[in-house]
Amino acid sequence: MTGYAHSKQDHQRRLRRVEGQIRGLQRMVDEDKYCIDILTQVSAATSALQSFALSLLEEHLSHCVAEATLKGGPEAQAKVKEASDAIARLVRS
Repeated sequence: MTGYAHSKQDHQRRLRRVEGQIRGLQRMVDEDKYCIDILTQVSAATSALQSFALSLLEEHLSHCVAEATLKGGPEAQAKVKEASDAIARLVRS
């Protein structure tokens, strides 16, 4: 079972909203909207994706990593390393 199973519908709703924002960006470009207006919407879509990623990461830590840590051993070390690598990727983006 995934760490986000209990909030899957909420995540799907958030991703559909982001998808709508991206389609809106495409429409803005098609309609030759002002550059700054498009950049403002890019910033909003980026923030929405970052918020989603942080929520998913929190659930991963509190479920998948916590569960592996309770078991201990190499699996726990692997889950912590995996989470650390994911955090590093998010920080770089």
